[in-house]
Amino acid sequence: MSQFLDDLRWRGLIAQTTDEKELATALEKPITLYIGFDPTAPSIHVGNLVVLLVLRRFQLAGHHPIALVGGATGLVGDPSGRNEERSLNSSEIVEQWVNRIKLQVSSVLDFKVASNPAVVVNNLDWTSPLSAIEFLRDIGKHFSVNQMLTKDSVSSRLESNGISYTEFSYQVLQSYDFLELFRRENCVLQIGGSDQWGNITAGLDLIRRVTGGSGHALTIPLLAKADGSKFGKTASGSIWLDPELTSPYAFYQYWFNSDDKGWVVICAPDCAPEYLFLTEKR
Repeated sequence: MSQFLDDLRWRGLIAQTTDEKELATALEKPITLYIGFDPTAPSIHVGNLVVLLVLRRFQLAGHHPIALVGGATGLVGDPSGRNEERSLNSSEIVEQWVNRIKLQVSSVLDFKVASNPAVVVNNLDWTSPLSAIEFLRDIGKHFSVNQMLTKDSVSSRLESNGISYTEFSYQVLQSYDFLELFRRENCVLQIGGSDQWGNITAGLDLIRRVTGGSGHALTIPLLAKADGSKFGKTASGSIWLDPELTSPYAFYQYWFNSDDKGWVVICAPDCAPEYLFLTEKR
């Protein structure tokens, strides 16, 4: 499994990890890991595809992948990488987007393989039954506001336009996801974009405080455009995986017209041809 991590590094797909030696040891046996996608748009984009393909690589290596679609966190909004508050969508819209993203995830992961089929979960299933009092007493008491204020996603907002309590609480919700999957599925690894490092490590700390257990974190560099900005769910310039939002022709033309200097193919070995794309080598 050290070779597996070496392969990810060769592809430029490791930004940060917790203790890598311990992670390599854990990967000597099949483990359960997950990545989360928030339905804050009707589709995921190529930036999401990078981390989704890493999850697929873990599955091909014999591990058990979980794709979490955030029906709960999608109602709140992640402040990471944003200078201002998100517009909150209705629960009906978020539910529609959850179902659309589930279909997109299902086109990359293998749900039929006998040994380690992929699983899709919705964090609304374990978040909605909680009362506010239960959440504050059982989960919120394990978080230090002082530490939360030091997270990049929060501190940068405090220095600009401020942040609401809603988005400030996002980190607690995501951490709770990791705890629930740890308890329900023995999930010991969360992967995500490098902007999620603070949220992921907060989940590890919550697992330790509540259960005494431990887990691992691995983040992937954000896919950047030529100007250095990340691919995201913005109104313009996004490269969506939904063909109704970005046509196959437009998808192809974007990569065809990009400067090919220093770019490498990072698609999963058996992924569909439309998911073969390029990312900039660091």
